[in-house]
Amino acid sequence: MRVVKSSTTSWLAAVAIAAVVATSGGLVAAQSAPDGENGRFSMTPIPEGVLRLDTRTGTVSTCTRNGTGWACYAVPDERSAFDAEIGRLQAEVEKLKGQLAAGPTVSGKVDEALPKSDSLKKAEPKVAEGDRKIEIPLPSDQDLDRAMSFLEKAWRRLIDMANRVQKDVSGRI
Repeated sequence: MRVVKSSTTSWLAAVAIAAVVATSGGLVAAQSAPDGENGRFSMTPIPEGVLRLDTRTGTVSTCTRNGTGWACYAVPDERSAFDAEIGRLQAEVEKLKGQLAAGPTVSGKVDEALPKSDSLKKAEPKVAEGDRKIEIPLPSDQDLDRAMSFLEKAWRRLIDMANRVQKDVSGRI
């Protein structure tokens, strides 16, 4: 009987533990009830694993499988960097506005007159018309001989080609 009693006791203990787990599991499930149809997280498969979107906070994470299980790492949010830069620029604008308001203001006539011409423009030296000379280097005798040789060869080839065409045409007629 003792064996029966100990198995009955262990059976009752197992039922009690199951009841507690079921009850506490029901409470946990009731506390984290999904907001929408798909629950709190939206999963999208990517080549490296899964992209997880937390629909409550808007946080995006990449989840990959390693040797011990799944690991999720938050994707850096560029929005926070943009917000920080906007804040920095707004502070700089306010600082510059304060400097402008506190700085000296010019009213009335200034002591020095403004220049009448552009000070950055380079002054061109004035040259008389007779002083302007353009020098073009003339070809040497060697350059002229090469050009004449080329023209003579081209002329001879043109005459030879015309003679061949005349012979071909007269032979066919």
